[in-house]
Amino acid sequence: MSAFPVPPAPLPSLLVSVRDPAEAEAAQLAGADLIDAKDPERGALGALDVGVVTEIVTRIAGAAVTSAVADPTPDAVTAMAATGIDWVKTGLDARDRRDKAAMAALTAAAPGRLIAVLFAEDGPAADLVPTLAQAGFAGAMIDTAGKSGARLTDLAEPEALAAFTAACRTHGLMSGLAGSLRITDIPVLSAHRPDYFGFRGGLCRDFDRRNGIDPLRVAEAVRALRPNQRDAA
Repeated sequence: MSAFPVPPAPLPSLLVSVRDPAEAEAAQLAGADLIDAKDPERGALGALDVGVVTEIVTRIAGAAVTSAVADPTPDAVTAMAATGIDWVKTGLDARDRRDKAAMAALTAAAPGRLIAVLFAEDGPAADLVPTLAQAGFAGAMIDTAGKSGARLTDLAEPEALAAFTAACRTHGLMSGLAGSLRITDIPVLSAHRPDYFGFRGGLCRDFDRRNGIDPLRVAEAVRALRPNQRDAA
């Protein structure tokens, strides 16, 4: 046995997807670590207008890390990166995620700032992580393409999620898990040691991603992520 205690693994952060500056501010004040800009009316990876994203960046003013979804083209990634957002997310479907030249073109549009979003419906993703690292992605996350019933925990086996996050750690990529998550998923999925969990519908009124963010649910998710952390007060 080592003479020195092993430090605990870092706790995952909470990413909350928002559609406008008001939601962004509400989520940040409720304790979200990462404010993610996207349009919930356009599916899993609907990009907001760059003007709206710029307003969100201005409203947050460095109080939280920020990210935004961009369409998977170099021009769209470049435009979104120019808003001042910290990270840009873009989706790679089953076809795109095997096209090394296309992936390199995307990462060149936002060097060191691009996150690959992979869909659970396309199967296990751990084997793809080395290719993403070589292409220059800063991180990768698994989400669900469909938002009408099936959840991440329905589509991906625990072993596949653990292998994905472990591969990301090995290759120096941030890792995220998302996909119609509920707060009750946090204790179980935390065992896979992702860097962050992504939420939208699970933190909205009536669990409907098209409704507004509920700050009380954001605060509840923060408490679930940090069960042993006492309030500063």
